[in-house]
Amino acid sequence: LGDLFGSGMANMLILALVDLMPPRREVLRRATLDHALAACLAIALSAIAATALLAPSGRLVAGVSVESIVLLGAYLLGTRAVYRHAMRDFGPAQAAPGSSEGSAPDGTPTLGRALIGFAVAALVTLAAAPAFARAAKDIAELTGLGQTFVGTWLVGLATSLPELVASVTAVRMGAFDLAVGNLLGSNAFNVSILIWVDLAYPGGSIFVDASPTHVLTVVFGIILMALGLAAIVYRAKKRFAMLEPDSALIVLTYALAIWMLYLRRGG
Repeated sequence: LGDLFGSGMANMLILALVDLMPPRREVLRRATLDHALAACLAIALSAIAATALLAPSGRLVAGVSVESIVLLGAYLLGTRAVYRHAMRDFGPAQAAPGSSEGSAPDGTPTLGRALIGFAVAALVTLAAAPAFARAAKDIAELTGLGQTFVGTWLVGLATSLPELVASVTAVRMGAFDLAVGNLLGSNAFNVSILIWVDLAYPGGSIFVDASPTHVLTVVFGIILMALGLAAIVYRAKKRFAMLEPDSALIVLTYALAIWMLYLRRGG
């Protein structure tokens, strides 16, 4: 759980750092308002998860807690709404003919090659995950920091490194919406896959037996996403010359969250 919830915080930290890194591209300011719906979905799912952690029902359906089923259903409905909103202005005329076969005239990879490359990268990450989890468990035990803190901070940050690379690459290509959508979409998806974690915990509910500290992580994740959403919606023309105040606030809030989680590492 620390990994999933910690990744949400780490993703917002990455979004702020990408916005602040030179040369400043004002990623949050230049992202379209369409991301507001995705941000609201991630915030809503996180709020449901926090409620489930605070007041778990303990009820199981086919070995899965009711809360996990609700989260998955909310994610599917919310994703459908986000998809329909994003596609409302998309028409056949905008589709590039022959984009899925042959070679693009400017040397751009075809859709098939892009999908294969994406699948290979995803499989490599999947294969490395078990060894990564075991190493994180050893670090938590040997350092005495506890699995909750290590999972939230170290594992959450480390598993967000692919998002960091993808977002930096997207910004360098000028695809600001891809960078923002990558991080916000990851936050929503991370909460939805709690059902698989629940399935790996037979005979009980992860929400009943989870550490109460995870609620603090989820709450800070909501705060960070709310700050990111405000930065996207806020369209003031005059900005500070040397610093983006919204992104700097996200970084400071993340640091405060990690400090508070460190103080509660024994809880």
